[in-house]
Amino acid sequence: MGSLRCRQLYGNAHKVFAIMPERSVLTRECPFGRVLVRLMTSSKRVQDRSREKRIRELEVATEKWKIANKVMFLMELLKSEPEMIMKVRLMEQYRRQINLPKPHKISDFIRKSPKLFELYKDERGVLWCGMTKEGEGLLEEHDGLIEENGDKAAEHVTRCLMMSVDKKLRLDKIAHFRRDFGLPIDFRVNWVHKFPELFKVVKVEDEEEYLELVSWNPAWAITELEKKTLGLTEESDHKPGLLSLAFPMKFPPSYKKMYRYRGKIEHFQKRTYLSPYADARGLEAGSKEFDKRAIAVMHELLSFTLEKRLVTDHLTHFRREFVMPQKLMRIFLKHCGIFYVSERGKRFSVFLTEGYEGSELIEKCPLILWKEKLLRFTGYRGRKRNIQTYSDTLEMEERELFYSSSGDDDSRDGFEKDDDDDEMDIGEVNDAYEEN
Repeated sequence: MGSLRCRQLYGNAHKVFAIMPERSVLTRECPFGRVLVRLMTSSKRVQDRSREKRIRELEVATEKWKIANKVMFLMELLKSEPEMIMKVRLMEQYRRQINLPKPHKISDFIRKSPKLFELYKDERGVLWCGMTKEGEGLLEEHDGLIEENGDKAAEHVTRCLMMSVDKKLRLDKIAHFRRDFGLPIDFRVNWVHKFPELFKVVKVEDEEEYLELVSWNPAWAITELEKKTLGLTEESDHKPGLLSLAFPMKFPPSYKKMYRYRGKIEHFQKRTYLSPYADARGLEAGSKEFDKRAIAVMHELLSFTLEKRLVTDHLTHFRREFVMPQKLMRIFLKHCGIFYVSERGKRFSVFLTEGYEGSELIEKCPLILWKEKLLRFTGYRGRKRNIQTYSDTLEMEERELFYSSSGDDDSRDGFEKDDDDDEMDIGEVNDAYEEN
């Protein structure tokens, strides 16, 4: 009876154990003649599991855009003051928004951009900050570009409402995408009322303000991928449904495993999925169709952004509204050919890889060109004193990039960090393109 149980256990051992090579020294101690060792699933943080997939050019781009956002935050802060000047002591309360750790002073950060900001003391010795003429001119130019971008931003906001399950989104959640979509700083007060034919502000039972879709536009229910792949234009009678389009992929040069999974990737690309603009309430959470539609939704959202980049925390706020999985970070890391996760700073950023060639955006709208112009007025944060601006070479930027740490807190309101998305089993990455 004992030998029968041993044979049964040995027959099923391959499902639970890894069988090590036979060792004679243990033959007398083990009835199987082999050592059975339990395989434990290891869980690693994002920084550990994605090192081989790191793209240095996109890390440089991350740092560049974050620096621009920090400077823009200070410029908008000064603009909100009646005379566009502010006591430096009062500006210290916003050090978290620009991720300035102690003991560094905000005045030191300001001094790095003397072409944009100026510091002076009044007769009582109080230090004040204001903008230079060049800084004020850039800000005025930015306001004009925001005004010109209004119609395109309204289209993108409307399409977000069309993708949402209830055709409405909370205004404070849309605020997370303000800079990403090129919305004005006062969009909650004035801008949202400029397009009554597209959306309107409503209050629900919890007294929260929502932006609600007014009318469905079939011409805007065509995804950016459909436009590029199929050459579709704005069709007035378009009805969103099942799609079978391959997502453009760019794998990191150092990532060799893609060749091993080529067949599974092709199988994934051929799998049909529901359009982001179709009703997804009938999809089963966790199914392959559910996950692929979530990829399509995130692809569409990233396509709307100026930088083809979003802070991952901001996306997690829309999981219910856009019918997306709880573990969004898992999706990003599984599909590293479509998305790239940057680990710079306190918050992770996700890129749409097809939008970049090296560290440069392929398509640059006027607001992006303005940001690049702003960076030429901005002092470099690296340790090398001979690097003055962002017009220096990529190699020098890379050398200094990892000496600094920057976040993406670019508004006065703090955003909640969802740490639950930071953990993922390493085996799930390998099973990303598992066949049915």
